[in-house]
Formats: sequence, C-alpha cells, structure tokens
Amino acid sequence: MTHHILKATRETVHLGGFSHLLQPALTVDSGDTVDVETYSGYYVYDKAPPSFLTPEFLDICQNLPQERIVAQGPHLLTGPIYVRFAEPGDVLEVQLAAIKPSLPIGFNAIRTGWGALPHQFNQPALRFIPLNLENNIAEFPASSGIKIPLKPFFGILGVATPETSRNSVPPGCYGGNIDNRELVAGSKIFLPVYVPGALFSIGDGHSAQGDGEVNVTAIETSMNGTIHLKLRKDMQLTTPIAETATDIITMGFAETLDEALEQALKNMIDFLQRFTNLSPEEAYVLCSLAVNFRITQVVNSPQKGVHGMLPKLIFSNYEL
Repeated sequence: MTHHILKATRETVHLGGFSHLLQPALTVDSGDTVDVETYSGYYVYDKAPPSFLTPEFLDICQNLPQERIVAQGPHLLTGPIYVRFAEPGDVLEVQLAAIKPSLPIGFNAIRTGWGALPHQFNQPALRFIPLNLENNIAEFPASSGIKIPLKPFFGILGVATPETSRNSVPPGCYGGNIDNRELVAGSKIFLPVYVPGALFSIGDGHSAQGDGEVNVTAIETSMNGTIHLKLRKDMQLTTPIAETATDIITMGFAETLDEALEQALKNMIDFLQRFTNLSPEEAYVLCSLAVNFRITQVVNSPQKGVHGMLPKLIFSNYEL
C-alpha cells in the first residue's frame, strides 16, 4: 500500500462535472491512501475576503485550462483518481479517514431560482462565515450567540460514467453531489464502477449543513481529507450505499421526494435481501420497524435525495 498526496492545482482539479475523457490527476492501486486537497468557491472568489483565498486557489480560478472545464456545474473537484484494475461492474470502497477545513472561513449563497423557496427568497445573497476551528463551531449570525457545531464532510464523492460530460449538480447512481451530512470522517461510501479505472473525484466541502440543504448551500468550505481506496470485486451495486460508525445507508435520487423515498426504500429492501438473506416481505417489515428515512437534500435539481439509515446495532454480527 502506498500513501499519496494530491494537491489541488490547475492540473489536478476540474470544474462543473464528471467526464471519462479527463486526464487522471493521480493513479493508485487498491488499498492505497491519499491525502487530498479541495477548494470551494470558484465562482465567488472575486467577491471573497483575503482569508478565503490562497495563491494556489487564485491560480486555479484565474488560469484553469479549458480542458479541465467539463460542464456548467458550480463545483470545483479534485481528481479524477484512476484506480488500477477497476473495471465496470466492480465497486469502489472509499473510506473517509479524515476530513478537516483548510481555511477558517466558508460561504453560503442564495441563488436566484434555486432552493426550497425560490419565489419567496428570489434575490441572490452571498455570506462569508468565519469558522472557529479551535472550538469547532461557527457563530451565525455574527455576535448572535447562535453557535453551530462543525461536522465537516465532502458533498461530492463520485465516479465517471460513459457519458462524455455530466453536470456536477444532480447526484445519481455514480454518486456525485450527494450532500449527505452523515458521511463524516470514519464513514465509507461504496460506488459502482462504470468506466475503467473508476475515475473518482471529490470536493464540495461542507463544514455544517442541515438535512435538506434548503437554501441551496451549506457552509461551503475548502476542505482537506485523507481517503483510503479499495477495489471490491466481491460486491455488485447499481447505486451507492454508505456505512457510518452506527448505520448502513441506502440512497434514493429522483425528481420528487416521494419518488426518492421509494428508491431509498427499495434499495434498502434489496440490501437486506442480499446481505442478510431476508425475504422481500421480511425486509419491508424490518424497514418499517427499524429504518429511519431522512431528507438528504431538496435543491440539487433535478434530483432530490432521501436516505435510509439502518442501525447496525440490531445485528448480532455484521460486516459489509
């Protein structure tokens, strides 16, 4: 196993989406670990205070090569990472060993036409929010005494698909802009592989977010992390699943919350059938008795997200 360092530079990031045509930023073997650097705020850097900017980030924003601009999404992603011997039909296990903001500031933005209440809050607004990294909180509004605990995670964890260009905003079977705040350090996500090498990319750091991400952004933060990549040829998936210290998570993505819930539920039933040998009806009943379904996000148009959380403590022994 090898330990790699992947810095975010104009040669190792890409903007706006996923593509299998991108030149890999790094090539690794299954079992390798990577210290990865990500930046957020490509489209707001010219409005940002000095504390939000680094020379490396400014170079990316001002000199990103055209071939690293994939689609119209707003997200700046680090990667893709090519995993040797990964083939379509495999599963890529991504263990999130460490996640930490790299700067003591993030931002929140309201975008016209976006969010859960686009007609009521129809004026754009941009706020830069200081982060107290020593005490792991953000006070918002400033001097209000309202202190939000920081629970950093990466909003985007995804692999490339056979499409030449895929916008970074909607999540899907490949992962992408999942925005699931449960995926903190210590968690794992399992992604179906669709192209040789998997071509995994990461970014969209969030220091704090509520379920739903209702105004379209969290505290968007430049974020560093350590990830462990493992190729799983013993698994087959058609949609991502995740594991935290306490739960197994299935996901549903669809244009309505009802449809997203249905997908998350069906994916949980399928998981229980395959990994615990329950019948479909037994799995359905168990979902009603023990699984908690939550709104992931309602703003990554056109896909809303719902996730189901299955407590691992109900099993006498369990290993994914």
